[in-house]
Amino acid sequence: MRHPKLEIWEKRLKGVIDELDEFLESIYGGKYRLHPARARRGTTSNKAHDGLFDIVASFSIGAGSKYGRGYIVDVDFATLEQIPQKTIDEIRSITIQKLNEILPKYFPEKRLRADLDGNVVKIHGDLSLGEL
Repeated sequence: MRHPKLEIWEKRLKGVIDELDEFLESIYGGKYRLHPARARRGTTSNKAHDGLFDIVASFSIGAGSKYGRGYIVDVDFATLEQIPQKTIDEIRSITIQKLNEILPKYFPEKRLRADLDGNVVKIHGDLSLGEL
C-alpha cells in the first residue's frame, strides 16, 4: 500500500510531464521520423508510449548534486535519426523554461524549480508531502 499523499504527488507530477510532452511534441513532433515500433502521437492512453518523446521523471537522492534530492527529467527521443547536439541543448533549455512555467500550476503550494544539474534537468525544492 502506498501513502495517499504520495499518490497525489505522483499524479500531479504525471500532469506536469504530460503537459511538457504535449508542448515539445507541438514544436518538434514532425521534425523527425518515429521509430518503426513507436505509435503515432495521441494513439495510446499514455503520452510516454507514443509520439517522438518519452519523458520520465525519476526520483534522485541527490548524491553529488548541487541541488540535492529531486526528480531527474529524462527527455528521450523515439527515433532512429541522429539528433544534432544543438537541438538536444535547445530542447533541454526549453524543457527547463516550460517546467518552471507549469510547476506552480500543478504544485501551487510548493516552491519547486527546474534547473540544469550537471548535464541533467532536475526538479528540486520542497518535495515534502505535508501540504498536498
